[in-house]
Amino acid sequence: MTTYKLLLEYDGTTYAGWQRQPDRPTIQAALEDALRQITRQSISTISASRTDAGVHALGQVVGFQSDHPLLPHEWTRALNGVLPKTISVRQTEVAADGFHARYDAYAKTYEYRILNQPTRPALDRLRAWQIAKPLDVNVMREASRHVLGQHDCTSFQGPNAGTKNPVCTIHRIDWTHDGPLIRFTIQADRFLKQMVRALVGTLVEIGHGKRNPDALPAILEAKDRREAGLTAPPQGLYLLRVHYKTEDAQDGP
Repeated sequence: MTTYKLLLEYDGTTYAGWQRQPDRPTIQAALEDALRQITRQSISTISASRTDAGVHALGQVVGFQSDHPLLPHEWTRALNGVLPKTISVRQTEVAADGFHARYDAYAKTYEYRILNQPTRPALDRLRAWQIAKPLDVNVMREASRHVLGQHDCTSFQGPNAGTKNPVCTIHRIDWTHDGPLIRFTIQADRFLKQMVRALVGTLVEIGHGKRNPDALPAILEAKDRREAGLTAPPQGLYLLRVHYKTEDAQDGP
């Protein structure tokens, strides 16, 4: 039995998230249905991140095992031939025995996109969060530095998460501002349910002057979701990359 590693891109707009659910379309269900069409076998998949409904991905990683006689590039072509147009396999490779897409990852990078413009977008309405009122991105950038490092992130966790360990280590935060498009990029060893969206919603309130830029340490200390801001909508969130030590070693310094 060979272990394979897929790199997936998808538009999450019409899906109820990654994880298979009864009577609801999900990314996992679509992928496993495609694998069944190709192999005539039931194959289980494991993703690096269980993205929520409406969230997109440019670099989701998925592992599965099969003894079907296809080469990696043939898997890519075959899967893209039967998957919905909203899901694409960017790459397939043979993984080491025992590879686990979620547990072998040491970090993930997400990006949140905001369109800060007064008029609603037509093409990007399901690709970003449109905010009409001007945001002070410099203030948001400075405020976000308070979450770098290791913290109990309970205050930014969504409901019904059931997480036993709420501690996350945030390695990096970047902001880019190009015309109306604002990109917030965050890398951490792990993320809680809706954590990025809750953090973005809080930073938007800071960018509108509704909260003090130095409020984040107290919000983290409270360990109470009610102390943080609104949850940003899902369409602005993208899973950019999943990080594995073997890949980073190959990339070099």
